[in-house]
Amino acid sequence: MGTVQVKNLMSEMKLGGMFGVLEKTLADATTSGWGHAEFLDVLLQAENDHRKHKKAESRIKASKLRRQASFEDFDYTAKRNITKTQVREIESLNWCEQGRPLILIGQTGVGKTYIAQAAGLRACLSGKSVMFMSVSTLLENQVLARSTNSYLKFREKLTKPDLLILDDFGMRKFTSMEAEDLREILEERSYGKSTVITTQLPLEHWPEVLPDPVIADAIIDRLDGLSIQVKITGESYRKVKAKKLDSKKEEK
Repeated sequence: MGTVQVKNLMSEMKLGGMFGVLEKTLADATTSGWGHAEFLDVLLQAENDHRKHKKAESRIKASKLRRQASFEDFDYTAKRNITKTQVREIESLNWCEQGRPLILIGQTGVGKTYIAQAAGLRACLSGKSVMFMSVSTLLENQVLARSTNSYLKFREKLTKPDLLILDDFGMRKFTSMEAEDLREILEERSYGKSTVITTQLPLEHWPEVLPDPVIADAIIDRLDGLSIQVKITGESYRKVKAKKLDSKKEEK
């Protein structure tokens, strides 16, 4: 069977990884005198890597994450109190493996959402399913789901992923029903699945936006003991970035 026929078969069988490296692998095998086992090993590894990449791309697309958020691009020169050790601990995903919540606390612009999304991207690349959603979108979708009698399906969508990221908690007050819905979601996810929450409010101030004290206590109790809480202070990174851009313009 000729190379063209082999490539046609690979294409029909959707062996995209093998297809992409076949000619180079043939050339390397001829030059280096590989045996059949070595040749096959390279092809199979290429196919395995290709499929892992496609699955990761699919998980990233489904997660609704922003692709540009990554730990490799995190700017440590900005004047923020978060340390490299803390960032590396988040990057390690050990807390996610343990099913622990992660709460990132700080004012607007200090990098909470960026870190949360970088963690989400790392989780996707590590084979985990991820869902990113702002709390305002969560509440809007809850109302819609209840009006269409599909709330249970919507709740399952949020409890199923290995990692759920809820962005900007505390921007407005919850109703009692909204607070109870959040409690149920956190309760369902407490059995081995991690939740990341970004917020400007330390946990002790959450009752300010959760009007029912019983539900508020249940939510805080669910998070307080087990969660990793990182409080980030410092200048807004948006301002820092703007200053850097202005400096570059002046240099030109």
